[in-house]
Amino acid sequence: MRPTLFFAVSSAALLLTGACQRGVAVTTPTDAPVSGSVSGPDTPNPTSANTTNLTRNRPAAFDTTARPRWLEARIQSHLAEPKLNPPIHIYRYRYNGEAVYFETAPCCDQFSTVYDAKGKVLCHPDGGITGRGDGNCADFTKKRTAEMLVWQDPR
Repeated sequence: MRPTLFFAVSSAALLLTGACQRGVAVTTPTDAPVSGSVSGPDTPNPTSANTTNLTRNRPAAFDTTARPRWLEARIQSHLAEPKLNPPIHIYRYRYNGEAVYFETAPCCDQFSTVYDAKGKVLCHPDGGITGRGDGNCADFTKKRTAEMLVWQDPR
């Protein structure tokens, strides 16, 4: 027998004997069911009927009030591109007293973007190689308020 195999076998034996000495006992209940029958109220009978009610996914409730034109154009450009995973989400927040729009990044190491009400890029609060964005609005996640989902890719 090779030394490494002998060591592995002897180690396993030590572990098993240690576990047995702890007084662990496993028992199987042998009492009869409360009702005296296995198919009584304690155990439901199987059914062939579908127990799941399938419903269509409800579309998310988006805030469509007063979407700026530039944002509608941005949404249309996303819809013209192939579907991304995870899907793009756009939120409206209050940040430093102003309404801003936050667009999530499509995937890893990409910047998410914060736009002002006129569509100008303010900053990239997260994403990139470090995950901390571009550093121009490091306090965005702490100071943003009044979150409202404006749009998410429905595809």
